Amino acid sequence: MRTPSPGMAAVERLRRARPKNWGARASIAALAVLAVGSWIVRDFGLTELASARRLANLENFAAELVPFPFRSADFEFGVLWTWISGMMRSRGFEAALNTLAISIAAIVLAGVVGALLSLVAARTLMTASPFLPASGSALAATEWGWILARSACRLFMIFARSIPEYIWAFLFLAMLGPMAWALVLALALHNAGILGRLGAEVVENTESPPLAALRALGATRAQLALSAVFPLAFSRFLLFFLYRWETCVREATVLGMLGIASLGFWIQDARARNTYDEMFLLILIGGVLVIIGDVVSSLVREWVRRQG
Repeated sequence: MRTPSPGMAAVERLRRARPKNWGARASIAALAVLAVGSWIVRDFGLTELASARRLANLENFAAELVPFPFRSADFEFGVLWTWISGMMRSRGFEAALNTLAISIAAIVLAGVVGALLSLVAARTLMTASPFLPASGSALAATEWGWILARSACRLFMIFARSIPEYIWAFLFLAMLGPMAWALVLALALHNAGILGRLGAEVVENTESPPLAALRALGATRAQLALSAVFPLAFSRFLLFFLYRWETCVREATVLGMLGIASLGFWIQDARARNTYDEMFLLILIGGVLVIIGDVVSSLVREWVRRQG
């Protein structure tokens, strides 16, 4: 048996002597017990999943994914291109553009509202004496008003982001009818709650000495927010903004299944007509949209990091 080197032996002694985190170990054990328990209690059996009927359904589904022109003929690239281009002209381009437009409109509206909410929810800005230590009975008396305003703003953001976009879309469709604005408002409201919460953290973690100096020189709360806080927090807020836009692109596809002519609407239509080849192509178009959004977002984030 190979004898460990003195260095490795020392590392092993240190590993054994390190303090044990029994809380983390107990949490992992509890999660394992819950996972196994839910598997047993709810009967998530693999036998039914791998039954002959399920496998036959899977085989039929895979056969339906083959584009219709090739179910009775050999593959030809020209025929495939004709089929794809026909699908794109009939509904693909319009559905993709609608999905992209909904996501952009939603995230711009969410960004504006979220930025305003983040300023109101920030504990360093919305106080009786922003970025300065409170002193005096007058400040102490007015501080409760600022606490209530911040708390109301934070409760609104929790409420906005706690309800899924799909539920918000149901409500707005009931109020506004079948129009794209229902999806835009649903996505914007949910993401405004998220961006407002993240933005408030950014504002609170902004370097306070320069802001305290400006406040001591007599800068008003609005001047601090517009000329100091916003420029300092903008780059980090933009990163969150772009990340949530990627999510909006995906969610705009899903919300189209409620009846608005985005990709989700035509995916649901193809599913209802059992044309799984068309459905799969539309799903791929949605995937391409998300990839494009991710690439654009990554490029902008990298540019922001280099500038910052």
